[in-house]
Amino acid sequence: MVSWIVNLKGRIRSTSNYAFTGEHSKFRRHESLFFGVCNLSILLSLKSRHTKTRVPFNFQNPLRCSSPLSIRSLSRKLYPVKATVVQEDEEEQVVVERSFPTKSPPGTEIEEVGASRANSSSSGLERWVIKVEQSVNIFLTDSVIKILDTLYRDRDYARFFVLETIARVPYFAFISVLHLYESFGWWRRADYLKVHFAESWNEMHHLLIMEELGGNSWWFDRFLAQHIAFFYYFMTVFMYALSPRMAYHFSECVESHAFETYDKFIKAQGDELKKKPAPEVAIKYYTGGDLYLFDEFQTARAPFSRRPKIDNLYDVFVNIRDDEAEHCKTMKACQTHGNLRSPHSYEDDFEDMTDCMIPEADCEGIVDCTKKSFTPTQAKQTETVDGNI
Repeated sequence: MVSWIVNLKGRIRSTSNYAFTGEHSKFRRHESLFFGVCNLSILLSLKSRHTKTRVPFNFQNPLRCSSPLSIRSLSRKLYPVKATVVQEDEEEQVVVERSFPTKSPPGTEIEEVGASRANSSSSGLERWVIKVEQSVNIFLTDSVIKILDTLYRDRDYARFFVLETIARVPYFAFISVLHLYESFGWWRRADYLKVHFAESWNEMHHLLIMEELGGNSWWFDRFLAQHIAFFYYFMTVFMYALSPRMAYHFSECVESHAFETYDKFIKAQGDELKKKPAPEVAIKYYTGGDLYLFDEFQTARAPFSRRPKIDNLYDVFVNIRDDEAEHCKTMKACQTHGNLRSPHSYEDDFEDMTDCMIPEADCEGIVDCTKKSFTPTQAKQTETVDGNI
């Protein structure tokens, strides 16, 4: 019907150009009346077809648009936005599902997010503290190295005597603090005591070798080494009680310098050292019958995996250098709390002795030890031990 009316309008308009020129004004009035009727019929037909999509004129739009056309155009623009929001919601849901497994109970997502944020903030603070500790240790180590370089530029054995006197002090300090913790019931891990004693035993034999080579012949060298060791002991005790990680890192810096010093000396004096005999104390220590303590401080190696051969003085310094490298590895492992374990400690050896073993207890620094001494867990362990005894 609509197409027929439109065609009729086109024919009437085409014939009006030449067939009704005489009565132009009269025809125009009839034509306008006819076209008005046609337009009205067209609108009525469109209204009957699109009654479901008709937008009322009193439509309350949040944007307060008054034109229906503008409402239609805005509605077309709003639909993709809604779809985009749905897609964004779906993407966010996927990310949440990947971050938090679906097996977690409802309501734990918020707690896990809060815990992760707290852990990230605490880890950031811990990284900052570690950086400060290591910076202080490096500054102190470099300062001592500059003093030794100035005083012992051409006196190697005297320098080694001072180094070995200083290098064994931290292990005394570690053992002293751990024995104090044991007295208060804060520490029940024998591996640290065994390893640190083996390290001090190794450094003591290094010192005996340097004394046999004449490194302690000058009074000034003995005075300087002993007084540095005296103050170094109390500094290490304080540092170890405050932050064991910092104390272990400082000892690692000292052992690393010792390794580099011996390595340079071997490369520079290797040919001369091969012509000299080895000290008797070195032969007894490295090739003796009982090498339990020699294996004990090498936590990165399996027992019986290293058996030195001592033929001359060159072999002695090579083994001393390798000992310092093993000390570095052990001090590196100690910086992670609870990571140190004696090479001779195996759980299989104690499977049948579980009734006689005391529950292990440890702490990290004097603050952590004091805090754990008032916890119910520590009290329960103490009661259990007393009941077994």
